[in-house]
Amino acid sequence: MQEGESAMASLAEVRVDEAEPMENESQARPEELRLLEALLFASNEPLDTATLAKRMPEGVDIKAALEQLQADYALRGVNLVRVANKWTFRTAGDLAWLMTRESTETRRLSRAAIEVLAIIAYHQPVTRAEIEEIRGVVTSKGTLDVLLETGWIKPRGRRKTPGRPLTFGTTEDFLSQFTLEQLGDLPGLEELKGTGLLDSRLPTGFSVPTPSDDPQLREDEDPLEPGEDLDLALAPAVEPETPPEGGNEGGEGGNEE
Repeated sequence: MQEGESAMASLAEVRVDEAEPMENESQARPEELRLLEALLFASNEPLDTATLAKRMPEGVDIKAALEQLQADYALRGVNLVRVANKWTFRTAGDLAWLMTRESTETRRLSRAAIEVLAIIAYHQPVTRAEIEEIRGVVTSKGTLDVLLETGWIKPRGRRKTPGRPLTFGTTEDFLSQFTLEQLGDLPGLEELKGTGLLDSRLPTGFSVPTPSDDPQLREDEDPLEPGEDLDLALAPAVEPETPPEGGNEGGEGGNEE
């Protein structure tokens, strides 16, 4: 009987010894990192620094803690990333194929939609008339409808001009879709040339605007009315796009593709 008790005691000691490294590892990990992990894993949407800071103990350097946590997860199956100035865990880029489902249908944007999206991203806030002036063709209803349905653009306000046209801008979903931390991460003129998306022989004075992340309305914008039933006042979806009045009919071919 004594031998059995001795064996049981030895086994218990082994189990305790095996558990100690895990406990010590948990104790050695800074508490603020464990708290951040819990908050980010529990949230079903990205969280900004201010929201995280409110949930952390007083005196914690939230920026340093996030950077440390990001470094800890850099080589793991999930990474801590910042999208639209908010933090979230995402599957590591090289493992994204694991999340792909064969039933997923990829919807390709038309050339016209890509052009309009690019103009809105770089020139926001921008009205439909301003988009048409830049492109040199009238924008059909379907093009903006598609972009609104994706959630990548949204009405911002109304321009303080006759007719009070809507101004459009991009959304956080746009940043998330293209894995951008901020609009300033969009490629500039030299980067676009390097990728071949722009002809290296550009007109004198040609430039690519620097997009702004400022969500505040500009001086020439009025806010949307609460509960306003937006009349997007888009062109009819019946005929293809044509050059706007006074436009250059020979410049871009006149029609959307």
